[in-house]
Amino acid sequence: MRVASIGAVAVIVTATLVLSGCTSYASEVVEGTSVSVGWDHSFYSYNDATSYGTDPANSNIVYATNSGFNYVNDVPELVKDESFGSYTKLSDDPLIVRYTIADGVTWSDGAAVGAADLLLNWAALSGALNDPIDKTKYIDPSTGKFTDAFPADAVYFDSGANQAHPNGLALVSQLPIVSDDLKSITMRFDSPLADWELVFRSAGLPAHVIGKHALGITDEQRAKDAVIAAITTNDRAALAKISAFWNTGFNLDAMPSDPDLLVGDGPYVISDFVAGEYVTLTANPEYVGSRMPNIETIVVRVIPDPLAAVQALFNGSVQVIVPQASTEVTAAFKATGQQVVSTSGGTYEHLDLQFAESKNGYVEDARIREAFLKTVPRAQIVTDLVTPVQKDATTRDSHVFLPGTDNYTASVAVNGSADYADVDIEGAKALLAEAGVPNPVVCVLYDPTSPRRVAEFGLIQTSAALAGISVTDCSSAGWRDLLGAAGAYDAALYGWQPSSLSVTAVIEAFSTNGRNNLSHYSNKDVDALLAELSTTFDPVRQVDIETRVDALLWADGFGVPLFQYPSLYAFDKKAVSGISSSVLNPTIFWNVWDWKAVTP
Repeated sequence: MRVASIGAVAVIVTATLVLSGCTSYASEVVEGTSVSVGWDHSFYSYNDATSYGTDPANSNIVYATNSGFNYVNDVPELVKDESFGSYTKLSDDPLIVRYTIADGVTWSDGAAVGAADLLLNWAALSGALNDPIDKTKYIDPSTGKFTDAFPADAVYFDSGANQAHPNGLALVSQLPIVSDDLKSITMRFDSPLADWELVFRSAGLPAHVIGKHALGITDEQRAKDAVIAAITTNDRAALAKISAFWNTGFNLDAMPSDPDLLVGDGPYVISDFVAGEYVTLTANPEYVGSRMPNIETIVVRVIPDPLAAVQALFNGSVQVIVPQASTEVTAAFKATGQQVVSTSGGTYEHLDLQFAESKNGYVEDARIREAFLKTVPRAQIVTDLVTPVQKDATTRDSHVFLPGTDNYTASVAVNGSADYADVDIEGAKALLAEAGVPNPVVCVLYDPTSPRRVAEFGLIQTSAALAGISVTDCSSAGWRDLLGAAGAYDAALYGWQPSSLSVTAVIEAFSTNGRNNLSHYSNKDVDALLAELSTTFDPVRQVDIETRVDALLWADGFGVPLFQYPSLYAFDKKAVSGISSSVLNPTIFWNVWDWKAVTP
């Protein structure tokens, strides 16, 4: 059925399940096995793609209970899962990609995963069908949820797609083609996109479930057909109901009485849930893919206090924890004798300067920017504040690349970061003299409730004073809302957390009009390089562009990266094996299907 056009161009269960390509996977679930994990926040939404539901506490559960075309391992690198489906780039320019679900892939209720699900996921994530409404008018600030005043006739999938910054699925504005066998969709991108493999990675939420609840159609196939018809014919009345249920129908404050709301296509299913206490995941008997789980039951328990999490691991009430790293937590581990893995996480601390609309104006002069950055005691900050938690911690020396990768090492060798490895007070004084401003003022924005940030500010303030620079306090509990605000500060001290392997994430951070460029930074050479990066498929050229951008950022005095956040995780090796962590979400859950219960 062709419905659209994209334009011209203890006991081991041994049942074996057959997939497409003649590949088979045997169930490895060991009956009666169970592991408990401590996490600091409670699960509350089975749709982590909405602005309300986007939280690791939700994403971890969604990831464990769903599958997709690919995932990111702990290297980190992208891994294809062809037991779920495949994707093929049919053309570079225009960029056309076909996504196909493998034979035998089903939802946990037994319904086949197919084109209806993929098409609905496109509609939700692209924003292509959305009405132009200001959603902020309808959000309850106390809960983050939509209020009852949200227009019932509005078509609006709250996926965060931003048409003004189309560096993702928002580039697919044309209706995809649905295959005759209802297993594939083919999408045409409005322009080439280097990160095309990262923007459409799963089937999303089940179309037959949304068709049932939004449109009142109980027959599985009719519900799927109705969703396809609503999208392909642009039926605004039906789409309003579909988008409304997609936005809010999967928000949960208790175990739902309707099992439809917990249907997934991955290795586990949610079998129990008590808000604020735990979520129980049980091996999905309908799952047939290569991510076959071993442990029958995984209980994710809510433990907000990191010290309580350490104690819970010690007394055996949980077997895996990921507590927030701190000297107190490290000391607690030593006191209990528990083994802990300490490593660098994905988030990194950095100090950025304002290139325009700064509070005092001094750092808008390149010489004063450089002088100030020469006084930042990067090595001392790491030694005093990070090494006690992570012994092998070092400064981060690239604005672009992740430490530990070959690209990082190569870029650091040539990007100019060596000029800021050590404090250079005399060099700073010389630059200030050249600028004719011996005593500039730099006001730093940071979170005053964070002891580590308070300590960082103090070290920076003391060091800068040696060169005659007065570092003043612009801290605010509402610092997030002040980022980028005109006249609010001169420098900002905070953390950035990459959410994917996207090579074009740097576009939003460093291009003149990037939505995450909060420093008012602008460099024509950087803009030109980043414009090329967004449409470059050659990985060698991508690295070359990013390396050049990295060097330009250091040369312009954009700011200084400081360190990767230390990351801790611990597990009882006598109870569970196969645990490792990725620097990207979902951290330890990235290979949940590989976890194994250790038996005596």
